[in-house]
Amino acid sequence: MRWIATCPHETVDVLAAELRDLGIRDQQPLHRGIAFATDLETAYRAHLCLRTASRMQRVVAEFAAPDPETLRAELRKIEWPEWLRAHRPFTVVPTLTDPPSQALGEATVIASIAESVRTGAFSKSAPTFCADADNAITVVAFLRQGRCVLGLDTAGRALHKRGWRMTGHPAVLKETLAASILLLAGYTGQEPLLDPMCGSGTIAIEAAYLALNKAPLIHRGKDDFALEHLAGFDRALWRRVSDELRAAKRNVLPAPIYASDIRPEYVEVARSSALRARVEKYLELSSKPFQDWHPPSASGLLVANLPYGERIGAGALSTLYREVGDVIKTRFPGWRIALLVAADAPLHLLALTTKQEISLMNGALPVKLLIA
Repeated sequence: MRWIATCPHETVDVLAAELRDLGIRDQQPLHRGIAFATDLETAYRAHLCLRTASRMQRVVAEFAAPDPETLRAELRKIEWPEWLRAHRPFTVVPTLTDPPSQALGEATVIASIAESVRTGAFSKSAPTFCADADNAITVVAFLRQGRCVLGLDTAGRALHKRGWRMTGHPAVLKETLAASILLLAGYTGQEPLLDPMCGSGTIAIEAAYLALNKAPLIHRGKDDFALEHLAGFDRALWRRVSDELRAAKRNVLPAPIYASDIRPEYVEVARSSALRARVEKYLELSSKPFQDWHPPSASGLLVANLPYGERIGAGALSTLYREVGDVIKTRFPGWRIALLVAADAPLHLLALTTKQEISLMNGALPVKLLIA
C-alpha cells in the first residue's frame, strides 16, 4: 500500500526519521512530505504515532494526465467501491503545480473526479459530491508535469489537533512544531527538561508524551480519523494496534519535566491542557519569571519559545534577550539549550555560542531554532 505523510518542508528529515523508527524504509522525499510504502498495520500505527506529520493520504492511483480526455479515461479505471463508502459524502481538493497542469483547470479536475465516482460501480447509490460537508471524505489530486497522483485524506482533522488543547493563550505553538523542536534538539525523555517560558504548555506536554512513549494521537475519539470511514477499514486491526500502543506507554517518567511562565493564567491554561492530555501529574508546573530560575539538576535540556516582540515591544525584547543569555551562561553551563526565536530577533544580545541554527516556520512567521 502506498501512502503520503505531509509536513512543513523544513521538517521533512524529522518526519523521515520517525517513519524509519516505525520500520518504514521505502521512502520517497517530497517537497512538503514523504511518500512511502507499507502494510495496513504499520500505516495504522503511523496515524497514531507520528508526532510531526500534518496530514496522511492513502494513494489511490498515479497516472498520466496531460489533457482532460486522458484524465477522464484514467479516472474511469478506478474501482471506487474499493475506496469509498456510499453513505459518506466526498469533496475534491486539486493541487495544480505547474502551467501544463494549471491549463487543465481546477473546475475540470474536480468535475472529472466527481463524475468518475458518480458513475462508479456501486451496488446501490454512489457517494454524494458535496464540497461544503463537514464530514466529507477528501479526494486529493496532485498534478505536476502531466501526471496525477490521486489520494484520499485519511487523517480527517489535521494531525496537530491532538484533542487536548485549551484556549486562553494568544500565541500558541502547533503541537507538530513543538514535537519537531524536541526531536531536533535530540530530546529522548532520558534527561530533565525545563521550559521556563511555557505559555500554554505545548512543548512540555509534547515532551511528556515523548518521554512516556505515548502515542500523540491515541486520545482522538472513535470515528475521528477519516480512514475509519473508508471502504476496507479494518476495525479489529485498528483496535489491536491502538491497544498495543496504550500498553507500550511508560507509567513512570524517566526524568522530570519542569515548566513555568511569568503569567499565572497561562500556567493554568497549561495545567488544564495537560489534564486533558492525561499527563498533568507528570509535569512540575509553576509561575515565575525566567530570570528566577536556577538549574534543578546538574544537566538537562532547557527549551524555550522566546517572545518575538509583537506584544512586548523592541526595547523590552532587547532587555529580555540580554537577561536570557546571562542566565543561561552563568547558571546553566552543564545544560543543553534549544531556543526558538524569530528570524529577525536580536540574536547577538543572547551572546550564545550555537552548534546549530535551524530555519523553521511558525505559521507564516520565519523562525530559527538555536541549539547550543
